[in-house]
Amino acid sequence: MLILAIDTSAVASAALVSDDAPESVLASFATEDTRTHAEVLAPGIDALLAEAGVSGHDVDAIVTGVGPGPFTGLRSGIVTARTLAFVWDKPLYGVMSLDAIALEVAESTDSAAEFIVATDARRKEVYWARYTLSDAQLPHLAGGPHVGFAADLPDLPVYGAGAGIYSDVVKAVAEFSTRQPEALSLGQFALARLAAGEQLLDSTPLYLRESDAQVPGPRKRAL
Repeated sequence: MLILAIDTSAVASAALVSDDAPESVLASFATEDTRTHAEVLAPGIDALLAEAGVSGHDVDAIVTGVGPGPFTGLRSGIVTARTLAFVWDKPLYGVMSLDAIALEVAESTDSAAEFIVATDARRKEVYWARYTLSDAQLPHLAGGPHVGFAADLPDLPVYGAGAGIYSDVVKAVAEFSTRQPEALSLGQFALARLAAGEQLLDSTPLYLRESDAQVPGPRKRAL
């Protein structure tokens, strides 16, 4: 199965992953800029397909990270994924973006049996979720996602960029203190879940906050 994975919950990233041997990763890219998702994503995916020598019609499914994340960045990835799924007539799945980091934690040698993944939510808050590891070493979501102050997180090891920012108040794991969700791990997590016969999410975004933009109410009468 060949999957195009896309995530823009923090940085713009995309990857082509497959469960066919010998290579599970055909191509991938991730930016470091958190402000140019819309500008770099479509050209990046086009280059990705060219590098792997495949077309959109060769893809079996599209997976998009659904957050949590900020409105503008998160929409860029989800809209791109929905558009490509429609044009190529492919199934579209959603995966919580924090699961990407959780999979990397599960594959590391020093992973804890129970842990937190946290990313920067700005406003002095973090997006976070709680995980446990199963016998298959796949992370199991035990709670979340949530948004809140880092100081209020459970007393567990914390992985991800949110931990690095607030290392003074959480049990930050140094090796993962700059990690952001990326499409490569997201796609691999989706493959593993599908192979296990588990269902994935739809592409509904997990914003966790109300939009700052509000529809104006009716004008007050002057008289």
